[in-house]
Amino acid sequence: MTDVSQAFAELKRGAEEILLEDELLEKLKQGKPLKIKAGFDPTAPDLHFGHTVLINKLRQFQLQGHEVIFLIGDFTGMIGDPTGKNVTRKPLTKEDVLANAETYKEQVFKILDPAKTRVEFNSTWMDTLGAAGMLKLASRQTVARMMERDDFKKRFAGGQSIAIHEFMYPLVQGWDSVALEADVELGGTDQKFNLLMGRELQKSEGQRAQTVLMMPLLEGLDGVQKMSKSLNNYIGITDSPSEMFGKIMSISDVLMWRYYQLLSFKPLEIIEQYKTDIEQGTNPRDIKITLAKELITRFHDEAAAETAHNEFINRFQKGAMPEDMPEVTLTPENGEIAIANLLKEIGLVTSTSEAMRMIKQGAAKIDGEKITDNKLIVGSGSKAVYQVGKRKFARVTVA
Repeated sequence: MTDVSQAFAELKRGAEEILLEDELLEKLKQGKPLKIKAGFDPTAPDLHFGHTVLINKLRQFQLQGHEVIFLIGDFTGMIGDPTGKNVTRKPLTKEDVLANAETYKEQVFKILDPAKTRVEFNSTWMDTLGAAGMLKLASRQTVARMMERDDFKKRFAGGQSIAIHEFMYPLVQGWDSVALEADVELGGTDQKFNLLMGRELQKSEGQRAQTVLMMPLLEGLDGVQKMSKSLNNYIGITDSPSEMFGKIMSISDVLMWRYYQLLSFKPLEIIEQYKTDIEQGTNPRDIKITLAKELITRFHDEAAAETAHNEFINRFQKGAMPEDMPEVTLTPENGEIAIANLLKEIGLVTSTSEAMRMIKQGAAKIDGEKITDNKLIVGSGSKAVYQVGKRKFARVTVA
């Protein structure tokens, strides 16, 4: 893209805040490739769609000819990012971090061009900094400055402990920007303190301060909490096509537009046309299907997206059951089991009270038929397919 204003508008798409916008525009006008940095701590083996919000933005910079640096925080991962945490995070071992880092590289190249992506590990410069270097880095900031962080402030006020090594995290993240001489750093809105630390340290080292571009945190399937594996409201990059399709189709019509804004590569004018189409009578489900197929194609392929679409139609619009489902054998002590206990035992619900609620709502089925008796007793010799909601199935034998 040669037109700077057009390039700038594309980079602003979905961004929550840019510090400072004038700086970024000025850097773009220079007409030379910028160093664009985004760091990811490999704290778990798999990435989810929430992580890809930043990776998608990296891709936009990459398509405009800038140098994208995918920074794997193998050193910071062993500290544990305190952002948003009300307790000290358990540091990971070097072995865990490196194993997770390998899977990260495989996953991000489903979005980024591997030939044009610079992958760095921050242990490269942090391991050589040494004890003296770490002490010098620690001297750059005061405890009072660190306590300006919202999460530290809340933990201190609540009488919760703050480990001294946690103060080092924003300093190390900021030093990464110095080591890489980053022109722009991307991060979530929850990373503002850390991102600005990079600007401060670069200035103190005589470098031009990086521009900070912050992206919003993507809401999970519930549409309320940010996407997180711990909250089980996530869509994983490595999810199967059918699982990915079902999860995307489960989001609300309102949340769909948020996903289009932050996850889709479709031009904004096309997305606006989709909104107009719905106003004129198009079923939102059809627009959601388009989104699901785009994302599944990205992380799998077009054939997998088509297959997942067909499976979804057969399963949920025609009432068919999936061919693959867990097979469970129960052996109750007295040869029989109450339906609520059965649904809990096979993992379709988390408690008997949830089972009762699902039965009452008509969301629990046996062989496709709604369960109407919440006191139903299932005896030995029974073989049937149990279902809760639209996506939970199990083939059960009661011995």
